[in-house]
Amino acid sequence: METNRNFFITIALSIVILTLWQVFYMNPKIEAQREQAQIEATRQGQTRVDGQPIAPAGTAEGAGNLPSSTPATPGANIPGQSQDAAQAGSLTRAAALGQSGRVKIDTPSLRGSINLTAARLDDLQLKEYHETVDNNSPNIELLSPAQLADGYFAEIGFTGNDLTGTVPGPTTVWTVEGNDTLTSTTPVTLVYTNDKGLTFKRTFSVDDHYMFAVKDTVTNNTGAPVSLASYGRVTRFSKPVHPSTYVLHEGPIGVIGDDGLQEVTFAKIEKEREVQLPKSSTGGWIGITDKYWAATLVPPADKPFQARMAYFDDGRARYQTDFLSDPTTIEAGQSATIENLIFAGAKEVGRINAYEKDRNIRQFELLIDWGWFYFITKPMFYLIDWLYKAIGNFGVAILVVTVLLKAVFFPLANKSYASMARMKLVQPKMTEIREKYADDKVKQQQAMMELYKTEKINPIAGCWPILIQIPVFFALYKVLYVTIEMRHAPFFGWIQDLAAPDPTSLFNLFGLLPWAVPAFLMIGVWPLIMGVTMFLQMRMNPTPPDPTQQMIFNWMPLIFTFMLASFPAGLVIYWAWNNTLSIIQQGIIMKRQGVKVELWDNLAGMFKKKPKPAE
Repeated sequence: METNRNFFITIALSIVILTLWQVFYMNPKIEAQREQAQIEATRQGQTRVDGQPIAPAGTAEGAGNLPSSTPATPGANIPGQSQDAAQAGSLTRAAALGQSGRVKIDTPSLRGSINLTAARLDDLQLKEYHETVDNNSPNIELLSPAQLADGYFAEIGFTGNDLTGTVPGPTTVWTVEGNDTLTSTTPVTLVYTNDKGLTFKRTFSVDDHYMFAVKDTVTNNTGAPVSLASYGRVTRFSKPVHPSTYVLHEGPIGVIGDDGLQEVTFAKIEKEREVQLPKSSTGGWIGITDKYWAATLVPPADKPFQARMAYFDDGRARYQTDFLSDPTTIEAGQSATIENLIFAGAKEVGRINAYEKDRNIRQFELLIDWGWFYFITKPMFYLIDWLYKAIGNFGVAILVVTVLLKAVFFPLANKSYASMARMKLVQPKMTEIREKYADDKVKQQQAMMELYKTEKINPIAGCWPILIQIPVFFALYKVLYVTIEMRHAPFFGWIQDLAAPDPTSLFNLFGLLPWAVPAFLMIGVWPLIMGVTMFLQMRMNPTPPDPTQQMIFNWMPLIFTFMLASFPAGLVIYWAWNNTLSIIQQGIIMKRQGVKVELWDNLAGMFKKKPKPAE
């Protein structure tokens, strides 16, 4: 019964791990960057991005639609669209930036510029984050001009009508008033006056991190009341490197209306073209998220707006999330102020939580994909992060968390191992029962159950340590995969990124041989350590008598070594350390129970010459 139990436990664990590997690693394999999209064709007349005509903002229809030049045509701000559009993807970043006037951005966390055409935020680099673990590698470029193949920008504008005249949109050229560099302590003011006498004064401010405030003050000198609405859009022309997976959402996202969190995959939005959202919402946010970065719009919390998530392939393919606020009426000679927020930066857990609280942004914490099991994942992250701040190393923090978890579950594990030890003590009686009722399986099982009852043994007790480990394994995997705090977090030696697989390989002697090892042969030091500890843990128990079970037990550590080699190094380190602690714990309990530890005998038996079967 014990060997059968061990056999089934092993098979169950194998299925679980293989499933996790397939769902959470193979499925999100890095896709090749999308090839350069076709360039936006010349568009005629005033149309919305989805091709529908635009009604004036003052009408019932216009109140719910975006203007023709709004969240639609990124090419509308490129002079000579049909000619310049052909350059999309061929221009250098510097050339694209040089095509329009700009206001410089320079803060402790950000570097970039604001495009004076459309007052568009389309040039943003993150000073504190690099493309690789090398601090000399380029900074992450989050937002880029529309002329580039990976164009990605955020924009605030207005919709108007005949009474308002031309209002700020994608082709509006703003004028700088005063300071021409945006820092965390010095705002920048832009001004635009239209042909009807409306003056728009826009003030950009930004904190030390990633939150921009866009405050528009509109002064009505037309001599009559006017009505206009503000819009905001986040538009991008390429997918992230890792589009949505089962373990992580990347793509359009927002908290809209009473429905709360809205997550739409790139595949779904490409298929449906436009995803239906609640018709009106007060409070919330909308944007596009990557694994570690995001660009989101936060409309005024007290003003209703309509939101949209859409995909357009007319000419040049693009993904877009946008909102249109309800119209604001401004009396003649009066002014009105509208403030929108733009978040563009790294999804740091503490920073996101602070913005939700300090800026009163509803459920902004959901920008980080904690998943369905957030009640396990979030506490796991906060514990590791707290230990990291105390210790200074995320890898060591993971080791300490493993010890703490072992301590928390010690009573249950202790009981399980004790039950397993007692089962070894009654092994002779179990063998006797099997031999006595070899031809009657029913009586054999009845006798076994009676023996368990008499000896107070739980035959499935050995499952508990494994069952406990599975949710912890998943929670740690999720933390390593989705939180930017784990990105490029070093351990010791060659492990410079706990969120990436071990970069070494046995098959080039860990870098001594000048050979580019194929991905499936990247079996690093830590996966080997994990495989050895798993092998030793399995050898703590007697070798199963059944040849099939023996083969599975012998091959299982090797299979897991290859399989987990592609997982984040932090997860493999956890697994190896957990195996080591389990070996020590099980050995101590077995000795206390007076049970012989089979490890050394099993290891020695592997090298003994097997007797030839009798003829």
